[in-house]
Amino acid sequence: MGNGVAHVCAVSGFSVKLVDISEEALARGIATIGKNLDRQVSKGKISADDKAAAMARIETGTEYGLFADCDLVIEAATENEAVKKQVLAKLCPVLKPDAYIASNTSSISITRLGAATDRPARFMGMHFMNPVPVMALVELIRGIATAEETFATIKNLVARMGKTSVSAEDFPAFIVNRVLLPMINEAVYTLYEGVGSVECIDNAMRLGANHPMGPLELADFIGLDVCLSVMQVLHEGLADSKYRPCPLLVKYVEAGWLGRKTNRGFYDYSGETPIPTR
Repeated sequence: MGNGVAHVCAVSGFSVKLVDISEEALARGIATIGKNLDRQVSKGKISADDKAAAMARIETGTEYGLFADCDLVIEAATENEAVKKQVLAKLCPVLKPDAYIASNTSSISITRLGAATDRPARFMGMHFMNPVPVMALVELIRGIATAEETFATIKNLVARMGKTSVSAEDFPAFIVNRVLLPMINEAVYTLYEGVGSVECIDNAMRLGANHPMGPLELADFIGLDVCLSVMQVLHEGLADSKYRPCPLLVKYVEAGWLGRKTNRGFYDYSGETPIPTR
């Protein structure tokens, strides 16, 4: 997600500082940005000169001090509240007093994350959809302390990126994942209970509901660990048994079968064509 956000910001003309945990992670991120920009060039959406200019706007590093002169920092760490708070604790001391912070969290309380910073009034949720360069939507979420000026500034920024924003209240999983992840979880239950195979469930939803991807294919794309994390946030935050994560989803995550990023989830991606694993 982080490299996708950097990609969109750079193409939109903004100078970008990209920080990750290692030079290897940064190299992978830059390679992905280059590949995705090449795809846009081949489709005529940008020119080769646009690609070169966008790449030149991205500076990388592993130290938070790189953010010292930034006006906005978008946190895109893994969907784990403790990890995000650790990132914010390291980030805040190096920022300008008037810098904004946004979190790309897909489910965690913006109010709680904002309270862990030194600037809750200048903190809000900025949830991009994956893949960021392709998807048009950004969910904007105010925490209880988010200033109206902060919200207006970030909303204007999203428009300058060519994205469409929707405003969501600070409830677990916001809008998109509040609707989407229970559907995916129910698809996993449908598999778990033997109602249909992976292939049948995905074909049924593609052809019967006109979804571009089946729910299990989509889960693999999102990452099964992320799907489980969001369902746990919903289950704990809303205290409703209908959000209980499917035991089969838990088993896949425990096995390290996280989807595309590990080459195995509800499909095996080790060959040329994905093969259902159940």
